Amino acid sequence: MPEVRIIAKNFMDMVASMPAMKLDKLYENGFICEAILRSLPPLAKKYVLQLLHIDVPVAAKLLEEWVLPDGFSKHRVAIDRLVQLRVFVEAADRKNEKTYKVTPTFQRSLQKLLVHGGTLPREPMPSNITVRLPTLEDLEAWALEQWECFLLQLISSSQVEKPSNISSSLMKVFQRRLLSQRDRDAPKLTESGFQFLLMNTNAQLWYIIREYISNSEERGVDAADLISFMLEISFHVIGEAYNINTLTDFQRSIIKDLADLGLVKLQQGRKESWFIPTKLATNLSVSLADSSSRKEGFVVVETNFRVYAYSTSKLHCEILRLFSRVEYQLPNLIVGAITKESLYNAFDNGITADQIISFLQQNAHPRVAERAPSVPENVTDQIRLWESDLNRVEMTESYYYDEFPSRDIFEGACDCAREWNGLLWEDSKKMHMVVKAEVHPYVRDYLRRQK
Repeated sequence: MPEVRIIAKNFMDMVASMPAMKLDKLYENGFICEAILRSLPPLAKKYVLQLLHIDVPVAAKLLEEWVLPDGFSKHRVAIDRLVQLRVFVEAADRKNEKTYKVTPTFQRSLQKLLVHGGTLPREPMPSNITVRLPTLEDLEAWALEQWECFLLQLISSSQVEKPSNISSSLMKVFQRRLLSQRDRDAPKLTESGFQFLLMNTNAQLWYIIREYISNSEERGVDAADLISFMLEISFHVIGEAYNINTLTDFQRSIIKDLADLGLVKLQQGRKESWFIPTKLATNLSVSLADSSSRKEGFVVVETNFRVYAYSTSKLHCEILRLFSRVEYQLPNLIVGAITKESLYNAFDNGITADQIISFLQQNAHPRVAERAPSVPENVTDQIRLWESDLNRVEMTESYYYDEFPSRDIFEGACDCAREWNGLLWEDSKKMHMVVKAEVHPYVRDYLRRQK
């Protein structure tokens, strides 16, 4: 699915933007290094592993010889990514030729992890202390329910039956690019907000976590410590219980926010309390592009443009309203129709045809998901046609000129507009012309000089 610009950055982009000293501090943790390695493009992973035990700089020309000519663009992307993350240090040799070397801190940490294995700072609690732990199925269902509850509160607090404990100030941080509000009007979804709702859970999670980290300095929290702890949590075992007493005060405050988002589940025993990582938490150490987790779909689209969504989720209903007309809702079924009017409304809100089609395909019910295509071709073609109808006319702010005193002045004004690449239309017989708004001052000044 085409991702909105604000989602494009994930953890690793944030890591790349950090100062060198903070990166060195992060790379002292082997699990952080493993998370970085997981996020890299395949060719970049190959370069890291090949140079991991080489202590001298390697010439850039030598690395280029490792790829075929048609793979050079991928090679360039891989090298750029490694340099951005400071996994590779770029330098020049005596002949002033470019060389690369694995950053020493990253190299030592990853070598130690691969040779000796990694040990988390905490072990799972014994089963005789933690009773009634949820099954993996129950845990995943709880996490998705918690996440959907958070999203509903994010876009429409009136729809939420059980509001989360996230503070209003932090909720406003999450909402700042997704909602807009004028004066006393009710908040409305922005173009980014509409696109955000159509994304899959992993993409939505990346955005929220990115905003959470971006705002950390305002809350007096070091971004490097926050990233380190979150990536550390992602390496814990799903469904296992970990003692909260093993966390620092800073980490305890973070774990409560993560529980509100559905990344961990908190439980209290008679004497001890613990947290249980969910699948959402483990996805934090997986790159957005490589995340292959797919939840079971719920949407069936018929050739007559009818939409049947087998779901009890209020969030699913709100998402379908973005581009279809919801006709009625039963306890476990939402029935609607994709109409020209509903799609035009979606397009006006910044949603594209490709995003709608991708959402329908990614969330196709298992009964139709295995078909090719899972969404009828006449429906996808018509969605794209209706979008192209809106794109046939392009609005350009412009100025209309007429009643020129002479043909010489008319032609001179046309030449002036052409010089600035701003002449949109001219009628030489009637001496009329239209110019772009940004060129109007130059044409106006020319005409004043002719008086």
